[in-house]
Amino acid sequence: MSASGPAAKSTVDEIRRRFDNDVERFSNLETGQAATVDSPLALELIAEAASAATPHAASLLDIGCGAGNYTLKLLERLPDLAVTLIDLSRPMLDRATERLGGVAKRPVTTLQGDVRDLPLGQGCFDLVVTAAVLHHLRGESEWRAVFEKVYRALRTGGSFWIFDMVEHSLPAVQARMWERYGRYLESLKGDDYRRQVFGYIEQEDTPRPLMFQLDLLRAVGFSEAEILHKNTCFAAFGALKHGAR
Repeated sequence: MSASGPAAKSTVDEIRRRFDNDVERFSNLETGQAATVDSPLALELIAEAASAATPHAASLLDIGCGAGNYTLKLLERLPDLAVTLIDLSRPMLDRATERLGGVAKRPVTTLQGDVRDLPLGQGCFDLVVTAAVLHHLRGESEWRAVFEKVYRALRTGGSFWIFDMVEHSLPAVQARMWERYGRYLESLKGDDYRRQVFGYIEQEDTPRPLMFQLDLLRAVGFSEAEILHKNTCFAAFGALKHGAR
């Protein structure tokens, strides 16, 4: 079994409906995203790296914000950020806005939709983060278009940070890492849980290798890409925008 088999993948509307029904789970990173290896660690690492690399940041775009975990963590370090949230799911956006209500010092802007379709503007943000989102992109043209869009949306000196599922380029390594991930899922909740998670990954997700994404970040103009963490089929990484393009 692989992370991206030949079966037809879920549509955007099908993915949106699943997340509409998953708000409570995603509101608790410690317990709700256990299937995503090292989620709490990745959250901490990205918040630390983003605030260290872009300490002047005044504006944040959180793509696929879910219930707002990454924005909440970044506001602990950069409390004056103006926040823009994007998500397919209106219930997710509503929960994120509710959770940010007592924390954010500035108004929170929400945009419901697919990042592939939404205009992000040019030079509008200092920080962009996205967690467990990009694996829903399909062909290479979509990956390039989204990375280019994020690059344009960032101001010079801004940074882009990603936590997501990744594939491996060598089939033998992918098979071994997938086996390890399956054992991890079984250790959490048993074999039925492993089959459940593998089932929706097969139905929804098309991850790409970490090196593919790092190369693409550089190809669209980013510089000084950084790998923060990688464990089995998940990685946290980012890159800086140093010059106009």
